Amino acid sequence: IHPEWAPEGAKRFQDIVSSGILNDARFFRVVPGFMAQFGIPGKPEVAAAWQSKNIPDDPVKQSNTRGMMTFAMAGPNTRTTQLFINFKDNSFLDSQGFPAFAEVLGDGMQVVDKIQSKYREQPNQGEIQSEGNTYLEAQFPELSYVSSIVQGQGVPAATAATAAVQQKPASKASFLTQTGIMRRTSAL
Repeated sequence: IHPEWAPEGAKRFQDIVSSGILNDARFFRVVPGFMAQFGIPGKPEVAAAWQSKNIPDDPVKQSNTRGMMTFAMAGPNTRTTQLFINFKDNSFLDSQGFPAFAEVLGDGMQVVDKIQSKYREQPNQGEIQSEGNTYLEAQFPELSYVSSIVQGQGVPAATAATAAVQQKPASKASFLTQTGIMRRTSAL
């Protein structure tokens, strides 16, 4: 996590990690060669509570290259909890005001590259907001998801987090990942 790149984004990430709302969040929009998006809470009541908690924009100080994490947005000052990880150099997003606030370190992109992409952009974000994981599990059962995120030991959440990413159903393997956001350290 790099607060010097995007202080508002880094602070929001710390807030959502601390609150636990990303636990069981599905990677609902995964476009190979572009990005993997997640961050709508799996419980509709939690999603509703966060949907209008917008944060102000940060200036773009770090380019959207492979492994950079950025908040999704629908226009100026509309960032909430939706995030994406860049699969490749998407620096064209810089001029559109998407500031990276964190990076996937080490071999963490090996985990990100395995996120299920078969549904691409099929899940409806409105349905996710209103029905949560009930909708996603019924209609898109093979989506990868974050099973949990916890603060790294002895390190503030704004600096490091640990996430277990579930791949379904082929191997049902869970990868313990640790970095500023994700870095594969062991297979469970």
